[in-house]
Amino acid sequence: MMFSCTDTQNIVEINKLQKVYKSGGQKLEVLSDLSLSVENGEFVAVTGPSGNGKSTLLNMITGIDRPTMGEVLVNGCPVHLMNENELATWRGKNVGIIFQFFQLLPSISLLQNVVMPMEFNGIYRRKERRERALHLLGLVGLADQANKLPGMVSGGQQQRAAIARALANDPPLLIADEPTGNLDSRSAESIFELFQGLVDDGKTMLMVTHDMEIAQRMPRIIEIRDGNIVCDSLPAPEIFSKSQPHTALVERGV
Repeated sequence: MMFSCTDTQNIVEINKLQKVYKSGGQKLEVLSDLSLSVENGEFVAVTGPSGNGKSTLLNMITGIDRPTMGEVLVNGCPVHLMNENELATWRGKNVGIIFQFFQLLPSISLLQNVVMPMEFNGIYRRKERRERALHLLGLVGLADQANKLPGMVSGGQQQRAAIARALANDPPLLIADEPTGNLDSRSAESIFELFQGLVDDGKTMLMVTHDMEIAQRMPRIIEIRDGNIVCDSLPAPEIFSKSQPHTALVERGV
């Protein structure tokens, strides 16, 4: 069975999500009865101490991991009900994932790394794939580096290439797990500005970060502690537009 996705106002809907890991007869609850919604076009920071469930939450949204209980819907699709084959096809078309350690294949060029998701999902014609990959690398400022191997460019450039790869199939949702964690401050700022531009162009983005200076410039901050949302905040709507940096926040009722 292949699930069909429908456009909804909330691109992400999570209801009473629980994740429990079992090890040596012990149970570790990483997420506890967590509910959350994200509207189309939002730019959301996910913060909190290490080991409190942030990355696990992203893994639930992308289908990399499965919940013990609860529902995860993305664009109306029940991610928690899909089998592995369905998830692979769905993920390739609906979610772009950006990792802290880039995860580029080291033996092929940046261009080939960006082409690969299109080939895997059978999207675009062969000639169009190369043209689109070059366009995306140009978008992230790497047009002149396209034929280089990942190890031949800087960390910031590798992350830019990883962003281009995440955009390959034009997914509506981008998920980033500490994407600036291994970058110097100048590269981190450049990546953040690139993310802001993507959101301004209509993408939805959730980003786990420990960098509160970056988080406080984002329109919404969700803080997770001990597997629960302890704070979910938005800028005061009468003061801030959606795309402006800000620091003043109002509680969202959590």
